[in-house]
Amino acid sequence: MLTDSQVRTAKGKEKAYKITDGGGLYVQITPPGGKHWRWRYEFNKKEKTLTLGSYPEVSLADARVERDAARKVLRAGRDPSIEKRIIRAAIRTNPGETFEATARAWHEQRIDLWTERHARDVLRSLERDIFPSIGHMPIVDITPPIVLETLRAIERRGAIETAHRVRQRMSDVFVHAIACGHGSTDPAQIVAPALRPMIRGRQPAIVDLPEALMMIRKVEAENAHPTTLLALRLLYLTAVRPSEVRFAQWNEFSDLEGDAPVWVIPAERMKMKREHIVPLSRQAVDVVKATRAFSGRWPHLFASARRPRDSISENALGYLLNRAGYHHRHVPHGFRALFSSVMNEHYPADRHVIDAMLAHTNKNRTEAAYNRAQHLERRRALGQIWADMISEDQVDVGTLVSQKRRASPIHVTMERQAAGG
Repeated sequence: MLTDSQVRTAKGKEKAYKITDGGGLYVQITPPGGKHWRWRYEFNKKEKTLTLGSYPEVSLADARVERDAARKVLRAGRDPSIEKRIIRAAIRTNPGETFEATARAWHEQRIDLWTERHARDVLRSLERDIFPSIGHMPIVDITPPIVLETLRAIERRGAIETAHRVRQRMSDVFVHAIACGHGSTDPAQIVAPALRPMIRGRQPAIVDLPEALMMIRKVEAENAHPTTLLALRLLYLTAVRPSEVRFAQWNEFSDLEGDAPVWVIPAERMKMKREHIVPLSRQAVDVVKATRAFSGRWPHLFASARRPRDSISENALGYLLNRAGYHHRHVPHGFRALFSSVMNEHYPADRHVIDAMLAHTNKNRTEAAYNRAQHLERRRALGQIWADMISEDQVDVGTLVSQKRRASPIHVTMERQAAGG
């Protein structure tokens, strides 16, 4: 351990040298006699050095305080050097030229070009993943390494596609800043090749029916919000896309008490921009009715527990499957592959009808014309057959909801709100 006297009396030599203190802290003595505090640390398996100031402006005691503060930043998973640069930059920042201010201006300018849902998702992704770390930095001070480290944080949670999507949005913000005169480069474009590549192709899916039934039992035994479990059940009963379940609204369902209940998904929410009619099985109707107790007052069937005017998050169903042990084995979209595999195996003559149930397009013009026919009665029959298959040995929806309601007090509040209480 150093003493203040040792630092004060240290003299310059022909070559720079250092006197160590402890915990990676040392003072660098230059040939002219300058004394500069440094802290050596490791981040992402690389050795780095943080400059803490010069003696005597920064005393030994002050240097130790700075070192300990930097240690806390490191323990929180952030690079102290980048953190210091961000704080220094924030002091001299024009608030109108920070990344967050520029991003919000860019978003406001483009909002008329997007659907309301897409505009909301774009802003949320920046608020969640970017603004907390670099939103307050001047946009001209953001370098490629800073952008890359911010995106690496998204990659580390396994959201590779999200990292690429957010990078593109950041790039658009930097281009907007250049056009407005307070930016000079697009560091988000520079780092694109350094991100982990997205692997295109089939998404993980269990397509063996007995194994899928076992998976569903295991997943529905998880301690999750009832709306998340109900959303998952409607997903595997109807085999629609996860986003179509996530944003389902009450006004899209009709004849729930009649003989021909249907869910009509509007064209703007469909991948191919064509309205999709989903004849509902008995089990699917039960799910929709059970959901009303939790979100009947709100536009979406599957309302967020914390922000009930919004839908559940895009990751809710995926996280539920992951918690049950199916990470990289089955994703929410995989229920479509399961449905297609099982039903085509059992009913090969109904291939065109099954494709229509999945809202698939066909490049063959003759087949495409055939698929455009509604085939509602056959689709309803096949949908009921599938619902009976996938519901075998599963708990009924009433039991599922009552078990989870007891474990989820926040949904008691949602039920009261839905009832107008």
